[in-house]
Amino acid sequence: MSIKTTIHQQRAFFNSNITKDIQYRKKALKRLEKLLQENETALYTAIYSDFQKSEFETYTTELSIIYHEISVALKKLSSWAKPKRVASDMLNFPSKSYIYSEPLGSVLIIGAWNYPYGLSLAPVITALAAGNTVILKPSEISIHTSNIMAKLINENFDSHYFCVIEGGVETTTEILEEKFDKIFFTGSTMVGRIVYQAAAKYLTPVVLELGGKSPTFILKDADITISAKRIVWAKFLNAGQTCVAPDYLLIEDCIKEKFVQALKKEIDKQFSQLEDNYVQIINERNFKRLESLIEEEKVIYGNKRDPQKRLITPTLLDNVTFEDKIMQEEIFGPLLPIISFDNLDDVIKELKTRPKPLSCYIYTQNSKCSDKIIQEFSFGGGAINDSVMHLTSENLPFGGVGESGMGSYHGKFGFDEFSHFKSILKKNTFFEFPIKYAPYSAFKLKIIKILSKA
Repeated sequence: MSIKTTIHQQRAFFNSNITKDIQYRKKALKRLEKLLQENETALYTAIYSDFQKSEFETYTTELSIIYHEISVALKKLSSWAKPKRVASDMLNFPSKSYIYSEPLGSVLIIGAWNYPYGLSLAPVITALAAGNTVILKPSEISIHTSNIMAKLINENFDSHYFCVIEGGVETTTEILEEKFDKIFFTGSTMVGRIVYQAAAKYLTPVVLELGGKSPTFILKDADITISAKRIVWAKFLNAGQTCVAPDYLLIEDCIKEKFVQALKKEIDKQFSQLEDNYVQIINERNFKRLESLIEEEKVIYGNKRDPQKRLITPTLLDNVTFEDKIMQEEIFGPLLPIISFDNLDDVIKELKTRPKPLSCYIYTQNSKCSDKIIQEFSFGGGAINDSVMHLTSENLPFGGVGESGMGSYHGKFGFDEFSHFKSILKKNTFFEFPIKYAPYSAFKLKIIKILSKA
């Protein structure tokens, strides 16, 4: 079946209004949940084939998040979809006002390779919960996970409702030539621009989940031990191939040496055994890209490499400046540059000249300092005294700002992204104010001015 035919069939199916039924949506989510649960072994095998990701890490960073999204949607979908009564204004007295949520229609979701299950299926869940039809285009880079998702979904869901289309750049380009009611893309800023341009042709709204160089502040009053522990885990999770990973450290001068020693100690503790605790770089091209970012004279720890296994051990680089090559692009790998500073205002001023990142992390006990950074520096989201964990909460919107993305999802925020909110005013007919009708007068204008400010 051609891509064009699939899209047209999905649009026709959406127009049948079947997906607007809440029970239909819930049954689809339950079917997806059961499908994943019954095939976890195959999912683990596929992702291990792509970059040797362990069962433990696959479940904790991908499947657990997917199951949680489904659980939240099943519990709260009826409430999310219910028309909401809101207050009416005095100019429309007597009346009632409502907000109705309705699905947008045919949705395209383009997934990413670094968390191929989570970053593909989490937005799918909220799109289906909102009542849309969905085409999922997984990343071709993680080919085995793409294959297993296509097999499971296409064999268990009708293509006119939810299907997976596999392929490379040419396939994605062909898909983007068609009209959708929403496009959700996770990936690089460069490709995000291409998606945005394609969507503009049809005025299609988009969600872009991109990335950027996410800084981590370590101030002089930070708890050195626990801060190092949390940063090492967050940075080297998935071998650094995480869009919200701490990209580089900004450490206050007076504690830098102590903190670097704590980082080394924590890396030794967490990654003394790499097997089952660490993953490969996804492919040779990304391995070589990461190698090109390493200035050997700045390496102070790690940097053991095995091109055959596509392995780079956790690596620290010191005396890095904002002008270095490693600071010109998102690292997306197990390299952690360290920049020291002695004036917080100067650092914030420097960061404001750069693209807004997806995340920012602040390690301090001083609420005035953390508030200062949050209020003065724009970024997608983040945490104080932790890293990465903010994205696990369905009560917090996850998304970027500026070049790190637009739109957000998780929980109700995802449902909202895939919905249109229709405003409805319901007027009574037993009474009508005469003031808006001609003939006009100064008295009527005076009354309108009073009512409009009520």
